[in-house]
Amino acid sequence: MTTHRARRTVRTARSAGLVAVAAAAAFSLTACGSGDSDASGHGTNDSAASSASHSTGNAGAAGGSKADASKPDASKPGGSQDGGSKSGDSRTGSSSSGSRAGSSEAGGDQSIADKAGTTAEAGSSPVHNRTLPDGSTARIYQVGAQKYRADIVSHGSVLGSMETHDTDAGLDFNDMFIVLGIDGSLHSWMGGGHQGPGTFTVAGDWKVKITKPGESHYRAQIIGHDGVAATLDADEHDEGLDANGIYMVLSAGGVLSAHA
Repeated sequence: MTTHRARRTVRTARSAGLVAVAAAAAFSLTACGSGDSDASGHGTNDSAASSASHSTGNAGAAGGSKADASKPDASKPGGSQDGGSKSGDSRTGSSSSGSRAGSSEAGGDQSIADKAGTTAEAGSSPVHNRTLPDGSTARIYQVGAQKYRADIVSHGSVLGSMETHDTDAGLDFNDMFIVLGIDGSLHSWMGGGHQGPGTFTVAGDWKVKITKPGESHYRAQIIGHDGVAATLDADEHDEGLDANGIYMVLSAGGVLSAHA
């Protein structure tokens, strides 16, 4: 009985030892597994964090570039946004096209009036000056193609003015007669007037027939060997012409004077 108990005790002790060893091994394996898991998890987390950080960084960079792209660029007048730039360009374009249209209207195929304005601005000084018989001065300006203006100036004051309109101009200025040609030439003389209506022979052997169609309206027919060569029609303003080197003025009061 004693021997049997001893064997049973030994077996029990061995069993307990085996259980302890197994428990220790299991604990060791568990610890190793946990360590590996922690290490693996830490590595995974690091990898994920790194990936997340990398992704976040890229996203941040992308977001930053987008934000920068959305911000106006101070170096550009209209900002860096394409929409603003395009709208600015379109406005500028329309303004530029309006400006170009204005330029083509004002400076392209200019009318005589436009050329007159341009010429007057380009050269505000007279083309030439002429001393008149009464001591005053005629300042002659070119104001367009075959268009001239003469200002009669005395002591710094403009006393009168005459201008060509595709034809010669004439002026009776207190019995001083002036003809301004479409080429800018000017001829003046004193006296020699004939009061119409009537028919008169004047310088150059021209015959002049003056009629009065109305109040302050006189008409003079310039008659040569072959008939009527020209007509002066002074309707409330003086008229003048160059008849082959003979200069004539007909006033609105019916006075005609001719000078070679």
